[in-house]
Amino acid sequence: MSGVLAGFSVVWVVIGIGYLIGRSGALGPNAQQVLSRTVFFVGTPALMLVTFARTDLRQVFSTQLLVAAASAGIVLGLYLLWSRLLLRRSWPTAIMMGATGSLVNAANLGIPIAVYVLGDAAVAAPIIVFQMTLLTPLVTAALDVVSARRGTSALRRIGQVAANPVLIASLAGVLISVTGLALPDLVLEPFRLISGIAVPGMLLAFGIGLHGTRPLRDRAQWMDVASATTAKIVVQPLLALALGALPFGLTGPALFAVVVMAALPTAQNAYVVASRYGAAVGQTKDTVLVTTVLSVPVLILVAAALA
Repeated sequence: MSGVLAGFSVVWVVIGIGYLIGRSGALGPNAQQVLSRTVFFVGTPALMLVTFARTDLRQVFSTQLLVAAASAGIVLGLYLLWSRLLLRRSWPTAIMMGATGSLVNAANLGIPIAVYVLGDAAVAAPIIVFQMTLLTPLVTAALDVVSARRGTSALRRIGQVAANPVLIASLAGVLISVTGLALPDLVLEPFRLISGIAVPGMLLAFGIGLHGTRPLRDRAQWMDVASATTAKIVVQPLLALALGALPFGLTGPALFAVVVMAALPTAQNAYVVASRYGAAVGQTKDTVLVTTVLSVPVLILVAAALA
């Protein structure tokens, strides 16, 4: 339980610093937008390129990866049906909120939680790989398609998807890893340096965005937030528990690990993506905040039941 609190404290401190920056106005009125776009177009692509260029992908294709991919995929699919058929939301909102309900904060919260609770930072690696190489590029590509103006040709839509920096960087990193291409440090070091702004930049942008806004102020968005929150911290951990225990036969520490990772709150990069596409920005911000608060007791409950 102390490990859960220690992992969350790091994140909340950085978000708090971002809030103070927004409150002071030191970076100007457009600080949040500029920082979010910097993270999306510069920091995150560099992080993906560097991460996968130096990762042996064969080592992360494990049962944990299958459970993470299956649980996230099922949650995303169910949420799309719920949002489109019952809530009658637009495609951009449905896709963005589906991602908000399935993207796990595996990097800036998953790693410290893995260290303090599970005793091994490598536990977070399969989920990070899955989200960076498949889920996040898939979501951004889908948003590129559904956000295109009416009348846009199919070729132009394909071009918009192909020009997505997250997708380009992911594919480049995977290609380098698969081919075993050994790039000299002189080539990778600039990208490694730039990648350092991605995680703190996400947290700072989120904190800056909290200033001047009151969470859950818009009652019209409550159903979206409640649905995505339930999907994230209730449905996804239960799916991970069921999938891990039954089809894959996980027990003990291995089962505990997949459930803990699935119970993590929504990743802050969901807010960055929402800001980039102007899709469900308020709902995503509120869901990130609510799941980050509520996942603490959920993770403590999981630790008490399965540890």
